[in-house]
This record gives sequence, structure tokens and C-alpha cells, in this order.
Amino acid sequence: MDAPVQEMLAAGPWRTFRWHHGQKHYSGAFWSATEGSHVIYESRLELARLLFADFDRSVSRIVAQPFLMTAQVEGAERRHIPDFLLMSESGPLVVDVKPARRLARPEVAFTFAWSRRVIESRGWGFEVWSEPDPVETENIRFLAGYRRPWLFSPGLVAALEASVTDGVTLREAFATVSSFDPRLVRAAVLHLLWTGRFRADLSIRLCPGTVLRRSS
Repeated sequence: MDAPVQEMLAAGPWRTFRWHHGQKHYSGAFWSATEGSHVIYESRLELARLLFADFDRSVSRIVAQPFLMTAQVEGAERRHIPDFLLMSESGPLVVDVKPARRLARPEVAFTFAWSRRVIESRGWGFEVWSEPDPVETENIRFLAGYRRPWLFSPGLVAALEASVTDGVTLREAFATVSSFDPRLVRAAVLHLLWTGRFRADLSIRLCPGTVLRRSS
């Protein structure tokens, strides 16, 4: 990892919340299991991207408002602060979050075009992220309620990993370990889905008949 990336990962957000009367965006802080601490967001759409990043097992770090970019473009100095920097298995990924309806605006398209050129010239990835699939989003938001690892008994988690076989349904998995309170078993199964040790098709709403797959 090069020095600039290390510095950004250790630094705080370039800017924090902006509050004003009548604002349409909802800012806040989300406790990230990936970071083990809170990560800020400035809109509900940014929160959705943050949820997806926290759920993604290929992402090892999440930094909000990571840096200020400046560049000379068409004879003028341009400035832009991306929304997130993600450290993924394929390297740094810079993410800008914007509603799809706004992407065609000339000023937005212009900013993202020069930002992409600057970011990709470093060999980093650049992503513009808009509204995700609503069913997948609701599934991930639901599973995020089970993201805190210290709430789950290591013995129960180990028992489930040893007992749940590939291809069982959620209903069957919930009944696998009878020596624990069924409510704790249910929560632990959903925790294992969050952590990626179990997998399911999240494009379909989770239900008792959802089929589980074991991660290889």
C-alpha cells in the first residue's frame, strides 16, 4: 500500500456534517463492522452505499469524505471531495454517490468525468453509484442488524458452522442447534449470512424458505 493511501486511511473525514434549516438530506453516522467504528454519511443514498460496502467481504476499509481533489481542467481549477474511499481486494476504489436523475446534469457529468481521469491515472478504481435494487437493499439493511460480532456466542457460531449443510433453508437452519435458545440460533444464522460464511440469493426477499449456501 503506498504512503498517500495509508495517510488517507488514518485521517479523519475532509469535511463533516453540514446542517441547515430545511435541508433535504439526512446526515448521520453508521457503526461499520468493517471499520469497527462509526462512518459518516450525508444522505440516505450514501447510507445505502455504506451498507453495501460494509456487507462486501472484499472490502477491508471504508473512509468517508476521504480527500479534496484539485485539478486544472479547461483552464480553471476544479475541486471535488468524493464520498467514499474503499480498500478492496483489487485496490483502492473511489466512490461518488448520486441519484440517477441527476447524472445527466452537465455540471455533474463534467465533475465525474475529470474526477475519473484523475483517479484512474493513479491506477485506482472509480465508481459512480446510484439507486440499488430495492429488494437487495432491504435484505442487506435487515442483515445489518446482526453485524456486531461480540453479541454472538462463539460456541453457537461454531456449532452452526459445523451443522448447517449446503442447500438447507433458513427455516431448517434455525432448527439445527437445539441446545441453544431458538431466538439466539435464529440471530446467529443471520449473523453468519451477514459475515458471508453463509450465502443466499439476496435479489429475492429473505423468507423461511430461502436456500442457504456455504461459502467455500
